[in-house]
Amino acid sequence: MGEKIKAVLWDFGGVITSSPFEAFNRFEIQKQIPVDFIRQTNAENHETNAWAKLESSEIDLDEFDRLFRLETLAKGNEISGKAVINLLSGEIRPSMVNVLKRIKEDYIVGCITNNVNAGQGPGMAHSKRKHDAIEEVMSNFEFIIESSKVGVRKPDPHIYKLACEQAKVSPVECLYLDDLGVNLKPARAMGMRTIKVFSAEQAISELEENLGIQLT
Repeated sequence: MGEKIKAVLWDFGGVITSSPFEAFNRFEIQKQIPVDFIRQTNAENHETNAWAKLESSEIDLDEFDRLFRLETLAKGNEISGKAVINLLSGEIRPSMVNVLKRIKEDYIVGCITNNVNAGQGPGMAHSKRKHDAIEEVMSNFEFIIESSKVGVRKPDPHIYKLACEQAKVSPVECLYLDDLGVNLKPARAMGMRTIKVFSAEQAISELEENLGIQLT
């Protein structure tokens, strides 16, 4: 199994909370836009597109709105970037929060999140209730690395190096959870063990397998 795991690193959206892709799909169905249109737009030129620039704070929300409109218009369906930003804050998964609290008893826990300067706090909440609930979850992490604050975003390897520095561990001593394979690939290349999150139940099962502890 290699080095003993000392740190468990977590993505936030799609891991601790429900995936924003679910909200994207509901929006697309409501607006009669092809399902996964937003996701596919964000996947094109994913290191330099409007989404990438916003997550690394190269542009502000107004400029993102303008660029995202142009990108989606070029693909046949003009969409407001600001409308999409309002869809980002997913619902907290209580089972994942419970597991996070259990794991932090024995491991270093940190969060690496691609986010934007919108809404309230790291989870980009749009209500005080949501903000307070997310803040309570975030208080469990020993550190939080936000792309919008550090100016670098996943899958740039530098953001994973920052996490290792914060945790004072080497990559081979880390287990990292994310719902996007593109973000897991560089972490794995550095030596981290990884879990691709499809559901809370599946992620918890793989956490138990990797850590050798009962979590439920």
